[in-house]
Amino acid sequence: MTLNVGIIGLGVGEKHIDGFEKNEKCKVVSICDQNPQKLREVSNRNPSKKCFLNSEELINDPKLDVISIATYDNSHSKLIEKAVNNGKHVFVEKPLCTSRSEYETICNLLVRNPKVKLSSNLILRKTPRFIELRKKIKKGDLGNPYYIEGDYDYGRINKIIDGWRGEIPNYSVMHGGGIHLIDLISWLIDKKVKEVFAYGTKIATEKSKFNSNDTIVALLKFEDGILAKICANFPSVTPHFHRLLVYGTSGTFQQTHGSCIFMNSRDAEALPEKIIDPYPATQKGDLIPSFVNSILQSSNPAISKQEVCDVMAISLAIEESIKTGSKIIVEYKNT
Repeated sequence: MTLNVGIIGLGVGEKHIDGFEKNEKCKVVSICDQNPQKLREVSNRNPSKKCFLNSEELINDPKLDVISIATYDNSHSKLIEKAVNNGKHVFVEKPLCTSRSEYETICNLLVRNPKVKLSSNLILRKTPRFIELRKKIKKGDLGNPYYIEGDYDYGRINKIIDGWRGEIPNYSVMHGGGIHLIDLISWLIDKKVKEVFAYGTKIATEKSKFNSNDTIVALLKFEDGILAKICANFPSVTPHFHRLLVYGTSGTFQQTHGSCIFMNSRDAEALPEKIIDPYPATQKGDLIPSFVNSILQSSNPAISKQEVCDVMAISLAIEESIKTGSKIIVEYKNT
């Protein structure tokens, strides 16, 4: 069996080609972008691929088994619906969708199509140091985690002032960036978020065409009382980076700009364990081989469709909290 793949959106989506074709039983046969120049450029680098300007025509191709979606955030939901209704497996860049109604539609659709695989490119899970941190937490090296901080320092203000993020309605820096930290923290401690409270601001982009909050700070309370703070900070005057602090009753993990350490002593003279592996250490297509194998072997991908939907529910609750000024109980739906 060979899986035939179509890719929609050829910015980040071009990097999906190698991810899919790492498996000899998988072939990218079609590519699509609404920008003719972009489509032509990528086609020149990949001359064997069939080209489409219209995504619906690609999705309707009965020869395709998998659709990979890497378009603007506000187009994901409709493309997922069309793909699943055509019986295609779906790999989608985050976010899954941008509204609660879209979220419920997708979840209901997945329930009605249980054989369809869906996963998303929440790539921080593939980072070696975070994999090791999860092992430490599970072994009890940190004791009981009780407070976690995650900052998504985007460091690319020009992309929200001058790029497409400022052109689509209701762009969310939490859906588009901070969601990586929501997923990472939930995965590290293997717990579900119960409720959220959040604030947003757009001081840094106030005089630009970007009409959404450029920075969001959210407080998360997990089901067993663990607290977390997540910040999606798009205008940060920093390199692109993910700051992470995990505090446990017996140890602390700290990843900040310039250092990464693990501490298991309150003694000021005790030397911390330095973590020196490269960071970042992942590529955009690193989760795709697991997704391909899940289809070929009828197993779960590294990130299941339920996990993708759960993380989206949390991010949507954060945006709702900003709009209402209230604490929001996260409402999950089964897939």
